[in-house]
Amino acid sequence: MPELPEVETTRRGIEPFVLGRRVVRLLVRNPRLRWRVPAVLGRELAGETIRAVSRRAKYLLIVTGAGTVILHLGMSGSLRVVPATDPPGKFDHVDIVLDDGRCLRLRDPRRFGAVLWTRAAPLSHKLLAHLGPEPFDAAFSGAYLHRATRNRARAIRDFLLDSRMVAGIGNIYANEALHAAGIRPTRAAGRLTRADCDALARTLRATLERAIRAGGTTLRDFRASDGNPGYFQLSLAVYGREGEPCLRCGTAIRLRRLGSRSAFYCPKCQA
Repeated sequence: MPELPEVETTRRGIEPFVLGRRVVRLLVRNPRLRWRVPAVLGRELAGETIRAVSRRAKYLLIVTGAGTVILHLGMSGSLRVVPATDPPGKFDHVDIVLDDGRCLRLRDPRRFGAVLWTRAAPLSHKLLAHLGPEPFDAAFSGAYLHRATRNRARAIRDFLLDSRMVAGIGNIYANEALHAAGIRPTRAAGRLTRADCDALARTLRATLERAIRAGGTTLRDFRASDGNPGYFQLSLAVYGREGEPCLRCGTAIRLRRLGSRSAFYCPKCQA
């Protein structure tokens, strides 16, 4: 599913085209997404000017004077700016039509995405209020990780996937950052030393920064706002590379199932 780098890539891609534009109307072809598109959204948005396009973890926030659209791309969604006259495809469920003849179009084949609305401060919304700090936040550091992981028996990979602890980290980037930090994904979070936590905080930020520069990762059907795939998968060190040689030491990469998700690691480089 689109993770923080893919969502940030999308945000940067659409922002120049929608910022300052007035919404003419909302076209909802299929409201049955993960949660039903609110029936009032068309009335609320019509005539409003888009003041900001921001992101919180894996959520996009389209801010207007009346309120904020909260967008989630789900498992397979994408947002593109296209001419409003372009015929929609089978999975193009929602258009936010703008005053310059273009629209922001949500494509979501699996319909696990969301288009929601709030008049309140968006960060107080129930989907966002519980989220922990992101790796780019000032509050996120090795010291934070060390405090948060004390007495935690769960695997560090699973700890990183808990959005209440660290927001925006998905499985791909957790695996990659742990390899870069030399930490095995199965190690109990509470066993990490302060030095481990310092290293992990650095590699999480660096991994996400590299992924954003590469436009994210396309493993199945992610596409950026211009329709291009992400290219970070070309530099993956461990994820999806079971049996292939570690790029650092040559040892075969191993796969371990943690819960319902795959954890990839080098048995020599990661302790």
